[in-house]
Amino acid sequence: MQTDVNTGSQLTLKPTPVMKVRKTTPSAAGVLTPEAQRFLFSLHVHFESRRKAILRERAIRDQKLRDGAMALEFLQNTEKIRDSQWQVAPSPRDLTDRRTEITGPVDAKMMINALNSGAKVFMADLEDATSPTWANVIEGQANLRAAVRRELRHRSPEGKEYTLKPEIATLVVRPRGWHLTEKHVLIDNEPISGSLFDFGLYMFHNAHELIARGSGPYFYLPKLESHIEARLWNDVFNFAQDYLSIPRGTIRATVLIETITAAFEMEEILFELKEHAAGLNAGRWDYLFSMIKKFRHRGDINFPDRNELTMTVPFMRAYTNLLVDTCHKRGAHAIGGMSAFIPSRRDPKVNEIALAKVTEDKKREAGEGFDGTWVAHPDLVPVALKEFDAVLGTNPHQKDKRIPLEISSRDLIPRTIEGTGITMDGVRNNIHVALVYMANWLAGTGAVAIHNLMEDAATAEIARAELWFWIRHRAKLRDGTVITPQLFERELEREIATHKQHAHVQRAGRLLRDLVLDSNFTDFLTLPAYEMLEEQV
Repeated sequence: MQTDVNTGSQLTLKPTPVMKVRKTTPSAAGVLTPEAQRFLFSLHVHFESRRKAILRERAIRDQKLRDGAMALEFLQNTEKIRDSQWQVAPSPRDLTDRRTEITGPVDAKMMINALNSGAKVFMADLEDATSPTWANVIEGQANLRAAVRRELRHRSPEGKEYTLKPEIATLVVRPRGWHLTEKHVLIDNEPISGSLFDFGLYMFHNAHELIARGSGPYFYLPKLESHIEARLWNDVFNFAQDYLSIPRGTIRATVLIETITAAFEMEEILFELKEHAAGLNAGRWDYLFSMIKKFRHRGDINFPDRNELTMTVPFMRAYTNLLVDTCHKRGAHAIGGMSAFIPSRRDPKVNEIALAKVTEDKKREAGEGFDGTWVAHPDLVPVALKEFDAVLGTNPHQKDKRIPLEISSRDLIPRTIEGTGITMDGVRNNIHVALVYMANWLAGTGAVAIHNLMEDAATAEIARAELWFWIRHRAKLRDGTVITPQLFERELEREIATHKQHAHVQRAGRLLRDLVLDSNFTDFLTLPAYEMLEEQV
């Protein structure tokens, strides 16, 4: 007990929180140094309560939406922000030209290939493309540290050497979202935030080195649902910069607008991150997944086969147009969506058809004002570059391009699209992709090639969400067949049987069955999957 010097009353002091690392390996010892642990500990002490508060606020808003107590609208209390004149900070030199960005997980070979690909930016993904085994998380941080110092190397089992070229893509890191934790690092027996863990280790080990090399610590921020969540990130950035004696504004962050609630707060999100903001990104599967999640009570909306929900349907077009105009209004980069195609080494016809679609997609994005776009494979970099070069020429971006817009809240809300529907092939494809991806995720692989597409957690999320929605609302196939739990279970068992050789397919099948048939919708499949994840050390 101590005495309050102002009142003379007795104070009960809280015990000092205790930090514990549950697994130690040689790689972990090199990454989780005592100094790095102190930094993580400080981030946790300062921000964990606020992280939990925003998760509670998400749940409250979701319930209000389902109860009809609120509707998604542009915020009235932030009109002054939208109506006033302001700009985000100017782009640093190596984030000025972002016409083609490549994304992928943080294993050494894929990082080297991506950094050497000729893309302007490589987004190293610690979230949707990484299965968060302890080995993957720690080795990923070690690989990032080596890449920053140009020391990253890989030797294949066949003896092939992979090294970095003199000129490589600018490195941007995506940490895990606010809803995820890192169960191997406990503070007072609670897991540390996955966001703070990923951000903190990369920042601590690399910020000074990046600055010395003429770059900086750059991040992609996933799954934000409001500008309040962006404010939390901004406060984390300022705290980290002060702690490490780095000037404020050194960090730059691009926000993935991959939830429908964030789409209503794009300007506010940029405003909260103003001196750290680099741009916004328009995705597809995560954004559509968010729509199903937020409107899961709405049986009057018909979500068709997901391949029919393209970026050109009206509510998706409104979203991308609003994103481009918002970014350019505020001096930020607008980055387009993903082309996940993986060229076939055996089937030229598959390549011909797919590359024509990629070309069309990138031409559309460049013509609509995007400053850059995403690809998942090095062979697609020149395809995307060609389309953006044709529009940008020697200009690094097209921020001067504005789209005259009058987009209402109604324009962003999903609605039934005429001429679309659900097919048995769509049901089976969703089961196949979700099952195969989840089996691989449970085995420790977060980026999985399925039917010549590089899939990550976002694809599995939209697939299982559609299945849940269809069953919940007794949706019908085009031929009138009702999608029932029995139909789903029959098709799931058939799919499991075709993959019975996979060590994790039975566990993935149980997880998918639970996710799809539970009357309550699970917010993220990676939450229960993380509890099932076998360790890879």
